[in-house]
Amino acid sequence: MNAREIVIITGMSGAGRTTVANALEDLGWFVVDNLPPTMLKALVRTAATGDSTEPKLAIVVDVRGGALFDDAKRFVEMLRAEQTVRVLFLEASDAELVRRYEQVRRPHPLQGDGTILDGIRTERTRLEPLRGMADELLDTTGLNPHQLTRRVGERFAPGGELEVTLTVMSFGFKYGLPVDADLIADMRFLPNPFWMPELRATTAPSRSSPSTCCTSRARRSSRTATSRRSRPCSRGSRARTSCTPCSASAAPAASTARSRWPSTSRSASPAGPGCGSP
Repeated sequence: MNAREIVIITGMSGAGRTTVANALEDLGWFVVDNLPPTMLKALVRTAATGDSTEPKLAIVVDVRGGALFDDAKRFVEMLRAEQTVRVLFLEASDAELVRRYEQVRRPHPLQGDGTILDGIRTERTRLEPLRGMADELLDTTGLNPHQLTRRVGERFAPGGELEVTLTVMSFGFKYGLPVDADLIADMRFLPNPFWMPELRATTAPSRSSPSTCCTSRARRSSRTATSRRSRPCSRGSRARTSCTPCSASAAPAASTARSRWPSTSRSASPAGPGCGSP
């Protein structure tokens, strides 16, 4: 069979399985949620027919499968006999799980006519066989979704580093501000190549010599200031996997900062007269 990396995500309801699944999906994994254990082997075989360039596979298995979940341990063992499979088990303290259920005001899938705590205790008993065969145990007590997402990145992202992509773009102010820009810098004080006869018909990559707007002291100073303003967003995206949008100045132009994982953070700086049409 193909040696594609496979992870089975399981654990307590409310411990963060959905958050982990979303984080892996943002990292490029193919995620299947709430799959009955009886279908594990068929899914892995189907995935193995593809080439090695296809996404890694993450499968969420939990007690929502009802009676179908009872044989989960046996099916995982059968799968491990043919394929390298990692089992990630998520758990949290009883008090933490009760608090999370009370916040969302949803019943525990196993509580029946009892309390949330009754459902949690029943689930722990049913999950004990899978917990015993887990390759990794992750206790999410005290972790918020951003912190849990970062933990997943440390374990599964290449090199354990979260990727932050900064996109710089220019736009004509008359068309309006980009709706997904987080940081906008007004560049209308720079000379506009459109009004320079020798540059009007050209684009930046095709210019044989740097234009005045690209070599001026104002340009260099503005670039430094814009870079300095974007750093808090970049640091925030790495530290919390979520960046609070930076305040935007009213201006045309745009340099957009975008955090690719696990959440999107955009900043925009304007490309006014100096970098676009009037």
